[in-house]
Amino acid sequence: MDTSATPTHCPYCALQCGMNLTPAADGGVEVTERADFPVNRGALCGKGRTAPAVLSSRVRLTSPLIRNGGVLEPAGWDEALDRIAEGLSRTRTEHGPDACGVFGGGGLTNEKAYALGKFARVVLGTSQIDYNGRFCMSSAAAAGIKAFGLDRGLPFPLEDIPRTGCVILVGSNLAETMPPALRYLTELKENGGTLIVIDPRRTRTAEQADLHLAPRPGTDLALALGLLHLIVSEGRTDEEYIQSRTSGWEEARAAAMAHWPEYVERITGVSVPQLREAVRLFCEPEAAMVLTARGPEQQSKGTDTVGAWINLCLATGRSGRPLSGYGCLTGQGNGQGGREHGQKADQLPGYRKLTDPAARRHVAEVWGVDPDSLPGPGRSAYELLDAMGTDIHSLLLMGSNPVVSAPRAGHIEERLKSLDFLAVADVVLSETAALADVVLPVTQWAEETGTTTNLEGRVLLRRRAITPPEGVRSDLDVLHELAARLGVEKGFPTDPEEVFDELRRASAGGAADYSGITYRRLAEENGVFWPCPAPDGKDSTDGTDSTVGFGDCEDASLDVLPDDPAEDAAPADLPGDTLDGGVHPGTPRLFLDRFATEDGRARFVPVSHRAAAEEPDDEYPVLLTTGRVVAQYQSGAQTRRVDELNAAAPGPFVEMHPRLAERLGAADGDAVAVVSRRGRAVAPARITTAIRPDTVFMPFHWPGEGRANTLTNPALDPTSRMPEFKTCAVRVEAAK
Repeated sequence: MDTSATPTHCPYCALQCGMNLTPAADGGVEVTERADFPVNRGALCGKGRTAPAVLSSRVRLTSPLIRNGGVLEPAGWDEALDRIAEGLSRTRTEHGPDACGVFGGGGLTNEKAYALGKFARVVLGTSQIDYNGRFCMSSAAAAGIKAFGLDRGLPFPLEDIPRTGCVILVGSNLAETMPPALRYLTELKENGGTLIVIDPRRTRTAEQADLHLAPRPGTDLALALGLLHLIVSEGRTDEEYIQSRTSGWEEARAAAMAHWPEYVERITGVSVPQLREAVRLFCEPEAAMVLTARGPEQQSKGTDTVGAWINLCLATGRSGRPLSGYGCLTGQGNGQGGREHGQKADQLPGYRKLTDPAARRHVAEVWGVDPDSLPGPGRSAYELLDAMGTDIHSLLLMGSNPVVSAPRAGHIEERLKSLDFLAVADVVLSETAALADVVLPVTQWAEETGTTTNLEGRVLLRRRAITPPEGVRSDLDVLHELAARLGVEKGFPTDPEEVFDELRRASAGGAADYSGITYRRLAEENGVFWPCPAPDGKDSTDGTDSTVGFGDCEDASLDVLPDDPAEDAAPADLPGDTLDGGVHPGTPRLFLDRFATEDGRARFVPVSHRAAAEEPDDEYPVLLTTGRVVAQYQSGAQTRRVDELNAAAPGPFVEMHPRLAERLGAADGDAVAVVSRRGRAVAPARITTAIRPDTVFMPFHWPGEGRANTLTNPALDPTSRMPEFKTCAVRVEAAK
């Protein structure tokens, strides 16, 4: 390898693909292959290859901006930081600490997420903190905790996928959202396994499937229940596993049996023969997996929907066995770590519950504060944004763009404008930053060192490769300076490794225990899977007890997995054990011995189908679903500034079936309007038979008149508080 190359990771999705950065002739860096990283083995999508384009001073912020006379103007750092401290302090004095809101992002490193959560609770004393990861994985997290006692996106590494017998992929278009991961599905089929894709659109991923099921948006719950009904009626349950490793089966079974196949066919539009074929493909192999993404999760019943798919795995004995189980394909780059270490409204570092007195004591001791001084749980992401201008008067926002990404985005844009004070720290002048009173230019992936946690639960080290432009500082610098101005002189270091060492102490003994992980290990081992407690149950930095608190999870290393998934895996070390030299190896595979519940058993959760929050009617007769395209990412704040990506995906569109287009008199490329109860969006029609006739699709990467999230419904899941992005009622008409 070129000794001038810096090994690091992509700034975009949760694969966190490995890459090398090498010096370029123009003084910047260029991306080169890093074949040693096991997740992507050198492969990169267009976003990863072009990521250095956003490092250019031509497209990114290089100076603080302050609003004067309604216009954002360049300013010095001291003036900008003073203005933010004054705004937050004034709000606390006039309205109390909970009138200050903090909103984070799933792209922030673990160090930044940890420091932001600490800043909110220790410096501001506010409970009002959440992050945009609430829009991405929260329903799967809630369902995983109910069933297994623990949420980690994938309880096994990606490399297990090609070795299983069947994968049901629910609501994911990996070919466009995580292109390097598609190879795992290709290898699955090459190895003789089968792929079932569930999606209302025939996407690039669905084209790879042995069986594609296209349900009406919002009916994934009924579909899962119908499959479980057939599994029971055909005698395909694993009774020995159910008896020995689970609880709650009778109630879940009774709920599923109310969803007979013909009833499910009427709800979903998926035929009974297709349902039976899916059951056959899933149940015949010795090992199988269910993987979900935003499709079933971004619903007002997303937690129950994911729970139904987990029940399918439990009833067939597939969870907690080699090469089998349920997993969530986390979306954002650090969506996993972002929710583990304090950005989420109800959680403390280590995935501890804010309402747990022992958790509060532990974290308060690390922070050097009174446990009683820590505020309780606050509002979830959408509820926090909805409260702006009424209960919340000032907002500090880092690494998020809710003007484009939030549901009912027009309303959220108005709420942001109604704030007394808004401060945004970001790499670019996003649509949200453009509304701020103060904008701070902060460092990005190649300009800073820090850790992220990918969708497998693999903690990774991103390394600094270049010096940031003059005038740009890190988010850790920002929080350090603001804390000092607000009266907290210590506790907010700017060195990321120092922050990570504190995070290790704070996480010790929690579900997401990082106490045995160090920067040196991450550099030497290509990442470490959590939980990874410190040697002898003590964190080497201060002796804090770091015993794993959620029950034993087996650490099955790669060489103990059988070639034949029908065989039993060899015994493996438990998290409290160590390898030679007293170093815990990390935990690539969870639950092989027991689940993270008090009794070690997985829990069935009885669920029943219910309609989406908003169903079609005479006024709004069509369903809208939203998603991504391969050349853009999330709100597009960064990717829309890359020429190559814009050439591939220049703007929004409305994908519709020819039958619907014929009724409208619309031709391909014609401007059409999509109207919901919340607003109107206009974009060119894209006519294709790859979508259901009763459904239209819009990507959500763009602002302006084509903003898909102008239309989406903020109806919330009662458990996860996830908005219902994936389905709402609309009408489609010619644009006027």
